[in-house]
Amino acid sequence: MRWVQEVVPISTPPSTPPIAPHHTRVAEALGAEDPSVRLQAALAAGSDPHPGFLPTLVERCAAEPDFYVRDMLSWALTRLPQETVLPRLRRELGSERPQARSQAVHTLSKIGDSGTWSWIAPDMLRDTDDEVARTAWRAAVALVPEPEQRGLADELVTHLGRGDREVRLSLSRALADLGDASEPALREAAAHPDPAVAEHARATELLRQNPEASFEAALDEARRVVALGPGRAAASARPAPAGPARHAGESTAC
Repeated sequence: MRWVQEVVPISTPPSTPPIAPHHTRVAEALGAEDPSVRLQAALAAGSDPHPGFLPTLVERCAAEPDFYVRDMLSWALTRLPQETVLPRLRRELGSERPQARSQAVHTLSKIGDSGTWSWIAPDMLRDTDDEVARTAWRAAVALVPEPEQRGLADELVTHLGRGDREVRLSLSRALADLGDASEPALREAAAHPDPAVAEHARATELLRQNPEASFEAALDEARRVVALGPGRAAASARPAPAGPARHAGESTAC
């Protein structure tokens, strides 16, 4: 598959104005031991954004153990000027630390600049770390330009059958969120010789058609179809034919 790469101009970030004393205290609080203090500090950094927060916010994203604090850190980054944030996040995509890569991708999806799509596809979609890949799949669906949706679906189906339940569910949701663009790729994958891939493809198609369906129920149905074959599975799903009508008073005894 040939990916269309967009060229995103990155201007040289302007010089950072001096950071005020209260900003310094906020930056220091981002490294506090108490997660509630870190959460309040991230909120403060986003509520009163300053470019001087950028290095600390990015570094905390890579190390922060608390999910809610990480999400607030990403929000704080979205409040800073894009011309300073985007180049820094792009550097994080090449970090050796999986959490740094994952959080950078997540933040890009929150910023929502479609020009960053080419930074994610295809390399981040193929990341060997499951958490990074899951985040990239979600972000890709949010950022992909409409003409690239079919190509994204073709890429995503190559990961069917990968990982544990949570990884597979994330992939199914990403494909389902692509809507009709993913239907041809899922239809082809449903005939894959690997049962794990075929089952995952069929379960994903069920979720695409009915987003309210349970993932477990969709998997169970997909396993049944793959085990029996589509023809036998369809036949077994039909109600049993009614017997010959009986006349009133006719005995049922043999």
